[in-house]
Amino acid sequence: MIDKKLLVQKFFEEHSLVDSNIASFNSFINNQIQQIVSDQKEAIPAVVPPDVEEVKFEFGAVQVKKPTVVEADGSERILLPMEARLRNLTYASKVFIEVGIVVDGKERERTEVEIAELPVMLRSELCHLSGMNKKELVGAGEDPNDPGGYFIIDGTERVLVYLEDLAPNTVFAKKEKTGPMTHKVSLFSAYDTYRIPHAIERNKEGMFLMSFTTFSKIPIVIILKALGITVDKEIIELIDYDMNDDIYINIYEAIDIKTAADAQEFIAKTMHLTLPKDRKIQRVIYMLDNLLLPHVGRDPKDRKNKARFLGRMIKRLILLKDNKIKPDDRDHYMNKRIRMSGDLLEDLFRTNFKVLVNDMLYIFQRGVRRGRIIPLAAIVRTKLLTQRIKSAMATGKWTSGRQGVSQRLERDCYTNMFSHLRNVVSLLEASRESFEARELHPTHWGRLCPIESPEGKNIGLRKTLAILSHITHSTDKSEYKKSMIAMEDLGLKKF
Repeated sequence: MIDKKLLVQKFFEEHSLVDSNIASFNSFINNQIQQIVSDQKEAIPAVVPPDVEEVKFEFGAVQVKKPTVVEADGSERILLPMEARLRNLTYASKVFIEVGIVVDGKERERTEVEIAELPVMLRSELCHLSGMNKKELVGAGEDPNDPGGYFIIDGTERVLVYLEDLAPNTVFAKKEKTGPMTHKVSLFSAYDTYRIPHAIERNKEGMFLMSFTTFSKIPIVIILKALGITVDKEIIELIDYDMNDDIYINIYEAIDIKTAADAQEFIAKTMHLTLPKDRKIQRVIYMLDNLLLPHVGRDPKDRKNKARFLGRMIKRLILLKDNKIKPDDRDHYMNKRIRMSGDLLEDLFRTNFKVLVNDMLYIFQRGVRRGRIIPLAAIVRTKLLTQRIKSAMATGKWTSGRQGVSQRLERDCYTNMFSHLRNVVSLLEASRESFEARELHPTHWGRLCPIESPEGKNIGLRKTLAILSHITHSTDKSEYKKSMIAMEDLGLKKF
């Protein structure tokens, strides 16, 4: 007979209830920070000294050290979490980055500079408590049974709650119950920190109209022609569906648009931009390349792939209209993603690192205008990035405009603390009815607690992970690319 209590005991000896969140933070430190810096790669100031043609700032390796504190006399030593609590300090690590200055193709200087102090999650790889046994934890002033998974900001324990969001880059089809539109397919196209909503709707006349950013209800065939698919036969092949009235109607309505330039000019007119004609066209091309389905690509050579993706969306819309598929269940947990501390900090760091780079360029260019060359160490303002990250984590106001992302850790009792560390909060506003989103879904079974949710306007929007649920992490982009190359070598073809 299996001893169930022993099984549960052994499980929790090997797994913490906050393992997933700690692993997410570790991934952010070990992978995401370097990836963000590598994506930036370099920065080129517009103003340079008179005897110089080009100056470049190049960004290299990132190093994150364990938490320390600098005393009034200038001495530096390790900082433990209990001291941070007692002295109202932030338990944070210094982040260093390798920066080089290249003048007219020749490297003049390369040094490691401090760019920020980053709050550290307790029990993560950077935390001094990591790897300590019970006796050592007691000696450090800690409860050996404390799981970690939270931060200390100005002496206050704060937790980044899990955010429940729709899966990005996933197409959802639905029937419209009211209004001039009958059917709709939509998705959030995600790239870096951007999440751009896209939608293709069918009106009662059978026209397919697309909206994204400032593009509002543009006929989809004109979008396809603006991407370079100007032959009607190619458009039909992209949709890959038996010819029906809707396809005929949409192609006929765009019959006067012969070239990609005609389509781009048509779109520019619908946007009502107060710009010269050529600037309007440039703006349309920029939006097609950078804001239309950015997850597919952001280069002119990716336009055909974007057209193929739109063809699949149109086909899905027609299948729904012909009752050959059912509307997608947006509340199915297959269509949800949980964003943990690493994901949230990645968004915060990426946005504010760009602010830091722009500030570096501003300081350098200001010095050039005044006839001075500022040393590299003086160009980087460490406090700028530190204060912006610390402010977001202290107030809970995130770069996306979302509030309440960071919350004060509830210590009413031991079990309540665990509950708070495993809270899952929906991005939907509490003031909206959203009955279906608040209801229990069969796919919550084993993943979310069916009972624990607050009364009142947050009911069903604030949930808690089930005791044995575990959150996996997204695949690293480099590993994904390796897998794709391997599959292509085996004969797999891209759509």
